Amino acid sequence: MSELGSVTFDALGTTAVVVAAADRTDDARAAVERVLASIDRMCSRFRPDSDLSLLNAAGGAWTAVDPLLVEAVDVALRAARLTDGLVDPTVGETIRRIGYDRDFLEVPATGPASEPWIHAPAWRLIEVRRDPPRVRIPSWTQLDLGATAKALAADRAAEVAADVVGVGVLVSLGGDVAVAGAAPAGGWSVGIADDHRSFGEPGETVAINSGGLATSSTTVRRWSRGGQPVHHIVDPRTGRSASEIWRTVSVCAGSCADANAASTAAIVLGTEAPEWLARQGLPARLVGRDDLVVRVGGWPERAVA
Repeated sequence: MSELGSVTFDALGTTAVVVAAADRTDDARAAVERVLASIDRMCSRFRPDSDLSLLNAAGGAWTAVDPLLVEAVDVALRAARLTDGLVDPTVGETIRRIGYDRDFLEVPATGPASEPWIHAPAWRLIEVRRDPPRVRIPSWTQLDLGATAKALAADRAAEVAADVVGVGVLVSLGGDVAVAGAAPAGGWSVGIADDHRSFGEPGETVAINSGGLATSSTTVRRWSRGGQPVHHIVDPRTGRSASEIWRTVSVCAGSCADANAASTAAIVLGTEAPEWLARQGLPARLVGRDDLVVRVGGWPERAVA
C-alpha cells in the first residue's frame, strides 16, 4: 500500500477518522459520509423523522422500515444473543429516564433523580420481517440502537469505502474501529486510550489486519442526576448505569459490531468480565478505576523500553 493519509470530521455525535492511501482519502471520506448519513436517518433516536423514532412511536404495531433499520435491529439482536441480554436494545426507556434523552452535547450536566426502569428482558419479543421490511416491538418498549448502530456503521463504512477506492480502509467512530481491504505491512495501527483525563492520547498501540476493535468506556459520556454520577452504559438487570469496575474495555473480534457487543457486556459484567471474555476467546484489555490493566485472550503485553 502507498503512503497512508487520514481525515477527521464530526459524525454521529462523535469523531470519525478515515485512513486510506493518501491519494484516496477524499474519496474514502465521501463514501464513509454517505454510509453514516444513512445510518443517522434510519437509526437515530434523536431525529423525529428517523425510522427508529417511527418504530418507537408505533405503539406495538408493525412498522414499515428501511432495510437498513432491519439490518441494524438484526445486529442489535445478535449482540443480545451473544451476551445473553447484557447488551439489550430495549433499554431505550431506561436511558431516557436517566437523562440521555437528546443529543449528548445537549444533555444537562445535572438534574433530578429518577426511579430506575426495570422490565423483563424484551429483546426476545422483537419481531422482524424482510419482505417487505418491517419491525414490531412491544408497546411498552423503546429501542436504543446507539452503540450497536455505531459499530455497524463502522463496519459498513469501511467495507463500502474499500470497495469504492479499491484499497484498504480503516474507519474509527469514537472508539469503534473497523478495517476492510488489504492491510498495510504490519497491520493497521490503532491507539488505545488509557485515561479519560488524557482521552485521545494512546496509552498503547496494537495492530489489526481484519475485523474490528471496539473500546467501551464509562469516562466520556457522563452527567449527574440526583447528585449521583451516571453514564451511558446501562445494566439492563438494574435499570441503572453499570457499576464502574472498569474504566475502559477494549476488545478485538471478527467485526466491529461483535467487538462492541463484547466490550459493552464486559463493562456491565464488572468483576466477572475477564473470565467471560476469556471463555469467548476474545483478545481484550480492561483498565480498572485504580488503573490496573488486565489482558486476556492473547491481548499483547505492553513492550517495555
